[in-house]
Amino acid sequence: MSKVRRASEAARQIKSGAVVAVNASSGLCCPDAVLEAVGQRFDTESAPRDLTMVHPIAAGDMFGTPGIDHLAKKGLITTILGGSYPSGPSSAEPPLIWQMLGNNEVAAYNVPSGIIFDMLREAAGKRPGVLTKVGLDTFVDPAHEGCAMNEAASHKPIVRKVEFEGEEWLYFPALAPDVAIIRASTADERGNLTFEHEGAYLGAMELALAAHNSGGLVIAQVKRVAKSGTLKPHDVRVPGILVDTVVEAPDQLQTTATSYDPAISGELFRPLDSFKTGEFNVAKVIARRVVQELRSGWAVNIGFGISANVPRILLEEEKHGEITWVIEQGAVGGVPLLDFKFGCSSNAEAFVSSPHQFTYFQAAGFDASLLSFLQIDRNGSVNVSKLSARPHVTAGAGGFVDITARARRIVFSGYFNAGAKLAVSEGRLVIEKEGKIAKIVEEVEQISFSGRRAMELGQDVTYVTERCVLKLTEDGLVVTEIAPGIELERDVLGQAAIPLKVASDLKVMDEALFCPEPFGLELKPGGRAWQIDRH
Repeated sequence: MSKVRRASEAARQIKSGAVVAVNASSGLCCPDAVLEAVGQRFDTESAPRDLTMVHPIAAGDMFGTPGIDHLAKKGLITTILGGSYPSGPSSAEPPLIWQMLGNNEVAAYNVPSGIIFDMLREAAGKRPGVLTKVGLDTFVDPAHEGCAMNEAASHKPIVRKVEFEGEEWLYFPALAPDVAIIRASTADERGNLTFEHEGAYLGAMELALAAHNSGGLVIAQVKRVAKSGTLKPHDVRVPGILVDTVVEAPDQLQTTATSYDPAISGELFRPLDSFKTGEFNVAKVIARRVVQELRSGWAVNIGFGISANVPRILLEEEKHGEITWVIEQGAVGGVPLLDFKFGCSSNAEAFVSSPHQFTYFQAAGFDASLLSFLQIDRNGSVNVSKLSARPHVTAGAGGFVDITARARRIVFSGYFNAGAKLAVSEGRLVIEKEGKIAKIVEEVEQISFSGRRAMELGQDVTYVTERCVLKLTEDGLVVTEIAPGIELERDVLGQAAIPLKVASDLKVMDEALFCPEPFGLELKPGGRAWQIDRH
């Protein structure tokens, strides 16, 4: 019997009070048609009600894929656990889900993406929960916020600190979904799923297993339906035995603002000269300096922001392929994409599931991570996940906490302060107007990365800005380099809200970084010369 149903029929299968897990990353793999049908059913029937929504990575965005906003209606959702949330420019109206969070109309939690996947996997295996050190001394730790994003959540803790075999751990109970809503490219009539047009698998299999093994329902949205028995078994990523209902949505986007690009799904390899390398500006200078921290042969994770442009620097310097990029959505290798397509890669070497990628990250299997910052404090702690004045500008932590928890080397990048008018001229940085908001502060608004714990683990942490480079040491933040054209006292020390130490061998950044021509990058050979503590 065929499992294919209309989206409205699938929506009617969801009962009030259900725990609903959604597999998506912004527009990537977002089962938007099913989510829209659930919202429409609520509008007409006032059901289902009181759902708990689980999103390891954000479902939807502010650029054409509403995702969770279809369900952001009072009474429809009571609780949401999200690794990240839809985000966008401060000038735009906040997404409906953010308005609900701010009004305490839903208990909202920001849980690291990898931990949410772990909670679901533990439920699938009928195990009690997750013991992890990921998140210690950050907003995840109950000593700080315990993942709670608002007052409604703070009254219902989801994590506690425990002792196990003489060590301190964070404990998250297993999370058993009543419904999993996933997406693929093709389903046959029996519910077998293939992902040939997708840019990632994310956690489709893991969410399906968690719901199925918990006695729940699995709904799969697909672009097309094939006859039973016509899909190649090696291509099937989720077997039909786990899928209850299939919804055909021929117009589903491949990812945000992209109907279909075969290079994203690995069906075509683009010529390297087809990738834009970006205009020469201050952000590009920062990305160039970040590149100098890398070594040939490394596997390197990148995050959103300035660091997302680093692969393009290697293309420009004709060093593509000397670094293997790994991103949390699951792509390995290739060229990570920008803007609406962030989270996808063209010309990838492999796609792995996000839960496996997070296991790789949580145990520091990779060599370095390149990430952004909103604030840095005197301990070297970083806030990347909370901006109270404009909360929807940041998506939350996503996989940031999983990635940084044990990473051997981390390079944070960003502007030294906020609001400065900057330019580059004749190999020099020019500050035309100084910024008014310090980003190096006494205490960050939220601890997304713990500098104290980094020192305990022996992590190598660097901060690259347009005007200086800093290192985290036992003595605090130390300025190790300044940009050509910069005065140390006036432009660096005088613009931080805390005292900064200065290295005895303070250097000036290479002037070639501040000129538009390729700067002659030479990557030294890599290799894992040391391992951090297993804790």
